[in-house]
This record gives sequence, C-alpha cells and structure tokens, in this order.
Amino acid sequence: MKITFSRRFWVVTTAIVVLFTLVFVGQNLLHALELKGDIARLEEEQEQYMEKIARDSTLVEQLRHDDYLEEYAREQFHMQHPDEEVFIIK
Repeated sequence: MKITFSRRFWVVTTAIVVLFTLVFVGQNLLHALELKGDIARLEEEQEQYMEKIARDSTLVEQLRHDDYLEEYAREQFHMQHPDEEVFIIK
C-alpha cells in the first residue's frame, strides 16, 4: 500500500511551517528590539549616575575642609552664628 500526498498537502504543510517560523522569529525580533531599547536607557542612566558620583565625590573632598564646610552649611541649610542676622534673598 503506497501513500501519496497531493500537491495541496505539501503547500498547506509548507504554509503552516512558514507561518510558525514567522511567528516565533517575529516574537524574538520584538523581544530583541525591546531589550535593545532597555540597554540604551540603562546606559543613559549609568552615565547620569557616573556624573552624579563624580559631583558628589568632588563635594565630599571639598567638605573635608572646615572653611568650605561652614560656607556650605550657611548656603544650603541657612545656618548662622547666634550673634548674627541673615537675610535670604531669592
């Protein structure tokens, strides 16, 4: 007994295989594009954090000196000596 497959069977089978392939490749492509966008966003965040770390490191080094520490406290926290008046102008 010989089983023969018609041309229609092979066309439908090929179409199903191609369809499944396109669906899975398409999903992977969309996922890859999403990951690429995430990587770009995270690299931008990394650059911002590196700049902030550099600024904060500079500030920490400056705050080690008493003169700058006093100036920083006066400017940022509006601190004053007990016998002086401070006027804040914005």
